[in-house]
Amino acid sequence: MAKKTEKKMTSWDIVQIARHAERPNITSYIETMCDDFVELHGDRFFGDDRALIGGFATIGGEKVVLIGHRKGHSVEENIDANFGMASPEGYRKAMRLMKLAEKFSLPVVSLVDTPGAYPGCEAEANGQAEAIAHNLEFMARLKTPIVVVVCGEGGSGGALGIAVGDRVLMLQNAVYSVISPEGCASILWRDGSKAALAAETLKITADHLLKLKIIDSIIKEPVGGAHKKPATAIAAVKKAVLAEIAKLKKLTLDELVEERYQKFASMGRF
Repeated sequence: MAKKTEKKMTSWDIVQIARHAERPNITSYIETMCDDFVELHGDRFFGDDRALIGGFATIGGEKVVLIGHRKGHSVEENIDANFGMASPEGYRKAMRLMKLAEKFSLPVVSLVDTPGAYPGCEAEANGQAEAIAHNLEFMARLKTPIVVVVCGEGGSGGALGIAVGDRVLMLQNAVYSVISPEGCASILWRDGSKAALAAETLKITADHLLKLKIIDSIIKEPVGGAHKKPATAIAAVKKAVLAEIAKLKKLTLDELVEERYQKFASMGRF
């Protein structure tokens, strides 16, 4: 009897897995991947954003500064975290922590999982675009290793605001895009029901992005998604992050910054 082959997932299938309510979030990674974690609060200008958290951590004996978007597993947790949509104070807090990483010669580990930056009037009034743009400029020249992992959704500038890294890794069933499939469908076809078509057209999955050289490598997930076996998925992320940090530490700071610049400057050249 012939062995039954597993159905190939579409881009839209992967979007649904990336958004799964039980998918490991940054709290899961802190609890499982880190030996210790000391959270730091506030941007020292306006307030503390619970949608983007960070602090000092130890991962497998490696001291790092860990930052990332925060989503919840329940409606209450998501409301507290604004569904992972950071405001300007979140990006400014991330930059403050990255400055500490540079000061103390600690690698930065960034976990990306957001549908996008918060688009509310208050965020815009407080300088959302400026805060993200400032982070892009700052991260491009940060003199310490930066390892980015797209864990779930990597949505637009909200994701990119903490994703300028020497190595950009992506979980197998994560997505990373300039716009959500629903948003793209609404703009191109004025029909949100064509989100599945938009997802395929956008090339937002890890396989597509690796071919386009937007990311550097793919971290495999358990069959069915990271939510099926969270501990296994987190262990794979931990192993990949530590391996990349070890490689980056062999470079001088000048080499690190120059290679990072060239990496992002070359994107889009085909």
